[in-house]
Amino acid sequence: MLVRIVKIGFYKQNVDVFLKHFEDNKTKIRAFNGCTFLALYQAKEDPTVFFTYSYWESDSQLQNYRQSKDFRALWSQLKPLFSMRPEAWSVNKLETLD
Repeated sequence: MLVRIVKIGFYKQNVDVFLKHFEDNKTKIRAFNGCTFLALYQAKEDPTVFFTYSYWESDSQLQNYRQSKDFRALWSQLKPLFSMRPEAWSVNKLETLD
């Protein structure tokens, strides 16, 4: 299983706009072929920084999502709201806590 972790920072005045976009799109992202999990986290020390974690059955399914019309539309709406360059990691999930 592939886990995609994305760190994104927003200007303070754009945090609520981002949260609205996330709320409006989370169901669609979770329903995308290959996505089995999506969660949003907020940094404890800086409430303008967020992390998304999504689980994908394969890298090709993640790439299909990243090339989709839905992703491109959402990303183009979010990009002007960023206060920092987003960072992303793709990692393999090795162990699950019992």
